[in-house]
Amino acid sequence: MNMFDDINDLYQQVILDHCKKPRNFHELVAATNSAQGHNPLCGDNLKLFLTLDGDVIKDASFVGSGCCISKASASLLTDNIKGKTKAEAEQMFERVREMVTTGKVVGDVAKLAVFAGVYKYPARVKCAILSWHALMGALKGEAKPISTETENS
Repeated sequence: MNMFDDINDLYQQVILDHCKKPRNFHELVAATNSAQGHNPLCGDNLKLFLTLDGDVIKDASFVGSGCCISKASASLLTDNIKGKTKAEAEQMFERVREMVTTGKVVGDVAKLAVFAGVYKYPARVKCAILSWHALMGALKGEAKPISTETENS
């Protein structure tokens, strides 16, 4: 086994851990913003909640059901955007979108780098990016559900 295999195993373990024990998996009662995300191809359905204080994301959570990649992505997203400004969250979205569609890790994506291999599985890209599209919808205050089939991933 080479080092690359070890890294892949580690990444799979992180994704499985966040899938089995998703962080911030509850409705955020004091949410100021929320958005619904749906991926009809995989059946992923989630609602993302944010508590904004001015421009800063103070808290984030999600509820819903979906595949392991979708749940793990939402779990890691909610962990990583707390304390970030709207602009920083938008930059993270761009970096994550670039990473899951090309495999290139650009800038600081912290633990989100576990999704760098997703680009090899085009059907899984939408699972990984769904919660991020919901984040953008929540930040913009969009009321209509976000669907992977109407958004450009």
